[in-house]
Amino acid sequence: MLEEISKTKLEIEAAAANISSREDLQAFRVTYLARKGKIASLFARLRDVPPEQKRSVGQELNALRSFAEELFKEREKHFEESRKEKKGFLDYTLPGREFPLGHTHIVSRTIADIQSIFVRMGFSIATGPELESDYYNFETLNFPADHPARDMQDTFFIEKDVVLRTHTSPVQIRLMESRKPPIRAIMPGRCYRNEVISARSHVQFHQIEGLCVDTRVTFTDLKSTLVAFAREFYGETTAYRFRPSYFPFTEPSAEMDISCFLCHGDGCRVCKFTGWLEVLGCGMVDPNVFKAVGYDPEELTGYAFGMGIERTAMLRHNIPDIRLIFENDARMLRQLG
Repeated sequence: MLEEISKTKLEIEAAAANISSREDLQAFRVTYLARKGKIASLFARLRDVPPEQKRSVGQELNALRSFAEELFKEREKHFEESRKEKKGFLDYTLPGREFPLGHTHIVSRTIADIQSIFVRMGFSIATGPELESDYYNFETLNFPADHPARDMQDTFFIEKDVVLRTHTSPVQIRLMESRKPPIRAIMPGRCYRNEVISARSHVQFHQIEGLCVDTRVTFTDLKSTLVAFAREFYGETTAYRFRPSYFPFTEPSAEMDISCFLCHGDGCRVCKFTGWLEVLGCGMVDPNVFKAVGYDPEELTGYAFGMGIERTAMLRHNIPDIRLIFENDARMLRQLG
């Protein structure tokens, strides 16, 4: 019996060495470790062994079974590790996979385009908080508490004297309070107004305002700056005009129109059949604004201007409804990519 156990051990060792697949591993288990396998049949014959040999034979059988189980587990572990390595294998000779990439949102791209033009003109970029005090949003900009011009802007009041800014003009005030002239800066940012959402208006929008303060700044400087911007942004052949207007923080004030680039001045639905498109408001800084920040209006002059980013993007890309910009419709974003 002990000799047969030794032969079986050599047989098991040779069989384990020839295992090259999971099918071979399964056959090994069935042949030696299953209920009706060779090791089990040897245990069944233990009852025929003389009593004085049963102890030693039983120990050898237990050792044989442990030996077979150890070889089985070792080969099984080898196949498992090979499977994991194969799963994580990368063939670096294959061409790379192409993943769809996003692109800059139309609003962010418009802001970046406008900023790049004014930065090349020598303007710096300034920003400020979206949650503003009534003092910065209205009072220092020549909006007294009972001024009718406050009705021009429907405001979100967070508290009695705290508002969501209705324009980026408060950044101009903060800039003038913190710096001495000369100042030449633009202020991009998000603004809020309590308006009915429609194709032409929204409760949130973006603006870029500009400010230039120095000695001897004139309206001619303002016009030449804005004309240079319009021709670079909308095209060299763009016609323009300035119309008198009113803003509490500038005097005199104007609005700038450009020729409609859709109908080329013939008149269409977008330009309301006038041949002109309004693009921005502007003017010379009101002396009362200079007084509010501690500047001497007798020594300094300056101009300011502001434009709505969504409106500019709508004009430039012929977008008929401002709501399309904020709804994140993938079809719309891909079209403008």
